[in-house]
Amino acid sequence: MARINQLSSSVVNRIAAGEVIERPASVVKELLENSVDALANRIEVDVVDGGAELIRISDDGEGIHRDDLLLAVTTHATSKLSEADDLFRVQTMGFRGEALASIAEVSNFRLRTRQADNDAGMELEVNGGVISPPRECGCPLGTTIEVKQLFFNTPVRRKFMRSSGTELGHICEQFTRIALANPRLHLVLRHNQKVVYELPATDKLLDRLKLFYGAQLAEQLIWVETTLNNYRVWGYAAHPSQSKATRKGEYLFLNGRWIQDRSLQHALTEAYRGLLMVGRYPITFLFLEMPPDEVDVNVHPTKAEVRFQDSQTLFRLLLSALRTKFLGMNLESQIKVPSAGSGELKPQPVPEPQRPLPLREELNSWADSQFGGSSPAPTGGTPRSSSIPWSTTSQAPFKPFPDNGQPSYRPATTNWSEPTPIVAQRENSEGSAVAVVEESVPSTVESTESTSESAIHPVSAPAPSAPTESNSQASSLPPAFRAMQVHDCYLVVESDEGLTVIDQHALHERIMYEHLRERVLGGNVESQRLLLPEAIDLSPPEASVLLEHAAILAQIGLEISDFGGHTVLLSRYPVMLRKLNLAELVKDIAQQLCESGLAPTRRDILDELLHMMSCKAAIKAGQRLTAEEIESLLAQRHLIDDAHHCPHGRPTSLTLSRMELDRQFGRLG
Repeated sequence: MARINQLSSSVVNRIAAGEVIERPASVVKELLENSVDALANRIEVDVVDGGAELIRISDDGEGIHRDDLLLAVTTHATSKLSEADDLFRVQTMGFRGEALASIAEVSNFRLRTRQADNDAGMELEVNGGVISPPRECGCPLGTTIEVKQLFFNTPVRRKFMRSSGTELGHICEQFTRIALANPRLHLVLRHNQKVVYELPATDKLLDRLKLFYGAQLAEQLIWVETTLNNYRVWGYAAHPSQSKATRKGEYLFLNGRWIQDRSLQHALTEAYRGLLMVGRYPITFLFLEMPPDEVDVNVHPTKAEVRFQDSQTLFRLLLSALRTKFLGMNLESQIKVPSAGSGELKPQPVPEPQRPLPLREELNSWADSQFGGSSPAPTGGTPRSSSIPWSTTSQAPFKPFPDNGQPSYRPATTNWSEPTPIVAQRENSEGSAVAVVEESVPSTVESTESTSESAIHPVSAPAPSAPTESNSQASSLPPAFRAMQVHDCYLVVESDEGLTVIDQHALHERIMYEHLRERVLGGNVESQRLLLPEAIDLSPPEASVLLEHAAILAQIGLEISDFGGHTVLLSRYPVMLRKLNLAELVKDIAQQLCESGLAPTRRDILDELLHMMSCKAAIKAGQRLTAEEIESLLAQRHLIDDAHHCPHGRPTSLTLSRMELDRQFGRLG
C-alpha cells in the first residue's frame, strides 16, 4: 500500500496554477485585480503573441512594501485577510493569496515595485518556482509585473493553448470586464506593441460603453436603477432590438466584481421574455451593490461564481427593475436605412414613449400562486431589515458611483385605461377568417355554457369624429388610420413619426395572447361545453402527458378526460377558439408537451400553451382584410400592453421616421 506523502510547495503551486491559471487571460485577470486593489489610477497591459511569450502589467498604485516581497510569491500569503471571519466581508478583488505564487511557478516571473516613501524600488525574479534574492532597482511609483514564457515548464498546458488571436480574444474579454467595472481608471491594452484599447478615465459609464461597443449600441441602451433596503441595482439594459446569440452580452457586476449567477441570468431571461426571439439573449451592463457580509465570494477558485444569502430577493429586484422599465416604454423597432453613398447602417433613435403601460401582475407570479411553483416571483419581495449599517461609499478599494448621464427613456405621466374589446375571428363571404372586434363579456361569466353566436359580433371601427364608448381610448390615432394592406401580409400606416409597417399576424397574435392571459389571470376564460364530447386518439405518451396536465388545460378552457387506452375526451373548449379544428389543437398541445424535454415548471407550460393558442387563433399572413377589419385591428394595437412584439419575441412593426424619408429623398439641408 502506498504511503501518504507531504506534497512539496512546488507541486502545491502547480496544482493551484491548474485551478487558477487556465490560459494567459487568467494571468491578466489576476494581475489586473491586484492593480485595482492597489488603488491604481492608470494601468497598462502589454502582451506579446497572445500572452504566450510576454504579459506585462504596470500600474501607479500603492506598491508592495520591500519587506513583503518574498511573501508576495508565497502560497496563501495576502494583505487582504487576517482572520477567517474576513472571508465573509471581502471588499477587495483578490484575497486568496494564490495568484502570484501560481503564476511564478509556471513562468519566468519578474516583479518591480516602489512605494511613495522610498527613493529606490525593489526587484524580484522567480524562474519556474526558483526564487532569486530581492535586489534594489530603479522604477517608477507602483508595480510592474512581467510574465514570460507562460507554461514553459508544463508543456502539456502550453500545448493546449490556442492561436495568438484566440488567446488575445480571451485577454480582451478580461480587460473589458475590469474596464467596465472601473470607468475611473485609465486603461491601456497593447498587443505586439500595437494599441488595442486606450481608455481615458471617465465618470460616466456610458462614455466607456461607447468606446467598447460604439454609438449605435449606446443609443439603444436604457438606464435602469432601483433600490430595496441595502440592495441596489443600476446600469444599462439594451433595447430588445439589440441581442446576441449567446449570453456573452450579459454583464453582471457585484460590488465591482464581474460574476456569473444562474439565478440572475434567469431573471434577465424572464425580463426579456416575449421581447426577444427564441435563442437570442439580451445585452446588459448591470451593477449590483449589497453588503459584503451577505454574499460569499469564496466558492470558486477564479471568484467568478458567488453565493448569495438571499438570492430570491435579488432575483425579484432585478426582474422587477427591468420589467417596470420596459412596461413604461415604447419598444417599437426602427427601420434602418443605409446612408447614401455607403453601405453602413444609420442607427435610428428609439422614440420617446407615448404613454406608460400599466404594470400588471405577470403570468409567472400568478401561476406560482396557483400551483405552488418554486421559482421566484418577478415582482418585489418582502422587505428585509438589516442590523448592520452599510454604505457603498465607505468601501475600499471599490468605489461605486452614480452615472451622471440621464436615462435615455422617461415614461410619460398620462394615465391609460385597460382595453375591453379584442380582435377575434369570423368568416367572411369567401369562408376565410378575418379580424373583427369581440365585445367584452361580463366578468360574472366564468367557465359556464354560453352560446357561441352571442360571444362574438362583427363591429366596424367608428369614425374618429364620433368614437364609441368601447374604443374611446383609440381617439388619439391618426384620422382614418390612413392604412393599406400590402402582399396580404403587412399593413402600412402613416403616423406622426413617419411610416410604420405592421406584420398583421404578429400583431394579432400579441392581441390574442394578451386577451387570453388577461382572462386566465382573472379566472374567467369563457368556455363552451360540447353537446357530445369529442374523442381524440393519441399516442400513449401524448395521452398520458395531456391527462397529467389536465388541471393546467382546464385553466385555459380545455376540459380533457380519460376515455380509456390512448384516447381522450374533449368536453369543453375556449369560446374564442371555436373556429379552430379542436382535435388538431389538442394534438398540437400534446405534441408540444411531449417535446418540452425535461420536466418544465407549470408556469412555463401554461405560458407556452398561451403562446401556441394565440398563434393558431390569429389571422394569417396571406389573408386579405377589408378596410373595416384593418381599422379594427389597428385600434387594438393601442390598447394592449406590448404591441411591439409578438409572444415569441418577433417585432410586430417597424417604423421609418419622417426625417429618414426626407434624408433619403434629399429634402434635408
